[in-house]
Formats: sequence, C-alpha cells, structure tokens
Amino acid sequence: MEQRPDPDQQWLLYDGECPFCAAYVSMVRLRDAVGPMPLINAREGGPELREARAAGLDLDEGMVLKFDGRLYHGQDCVNRLALITTPSGGFNRLNVWVFRSPTRSRILYPVLRSGRNLALRLLGRTKMNPEHSE
Repeated sequence: MEQRPDPDQQWLLYDGECPFCAAYVSMVRLRDAVGPMPLINAREGGPELREARAAGLDLDEGMVLKFDGRLYHGQDCVNRLALITTPSGGFNRLNVWVFRSPTRSRILYPVLRSGRNLALRLLGRTKMNPEHSE
C-alpha cells in the first residue's frame, strides 16, 4: 500500500541534471527563511515526483515547490520562492527583486526555461519527459 503524501510536508523538486536548476537551488537561501526543506532531484524519482506528476505537473516546464500544502510550478514556484526567501546576499536580493512580482515571473520564466532546454541539449542530456521534446 502506497503511503499518502503528507500535506504539511514541504519540499522543492528540481532537475538535478540542469546546471541552472542545480545552481539556483543551491544558491537560494531557502533553509534560512523557512527551516529545513528537502531539495529533491526529480531524476531520482520518489514520492514527491509521483505527487507532482499526479497533479499533472511537467518537470520539463518547471520546478515544483510544495509549501503550506500547495504545489507551485514553474513561474509560480520561483515567485513563491522569492516571497519566502530572505533577501540576504547578492543572489537572493536579485532573486527577490526579479521574481517577487508575478508579472516579472510570468515574463522571465519562459526565457529561463528556454535556457535550461538549450543547456541540456548542448550538454547532451535528455529532458525529463523526452516524449515532450521540441
């Protein structure tokens, strides 16, 4: 019998083979703001990936944050991360300034996603869902 997801658990699910995604999650000071939060490489699978996919979320379209019992995906994920992280350090100040605005997140996130796709292609790495490749 599969264990049901804990609605109070919080985590961040990202593509561990994407150099931009991996750098972002290591630089954002999430733990300073909200305490311990698992940073999970989606390519390793697990219940968090199953929960995100069951919700219809495509990890090739963006990271997934579970926070306060809700899933945030893509542009909503980076917006929520900017709202809950502290603006300490240069990277976090820039991140908060850029992504705390839902409008800026909506405009800039597709550019970041395109950069991720290009980086994966140049590095010879596959997307998470290769059947959805461009």
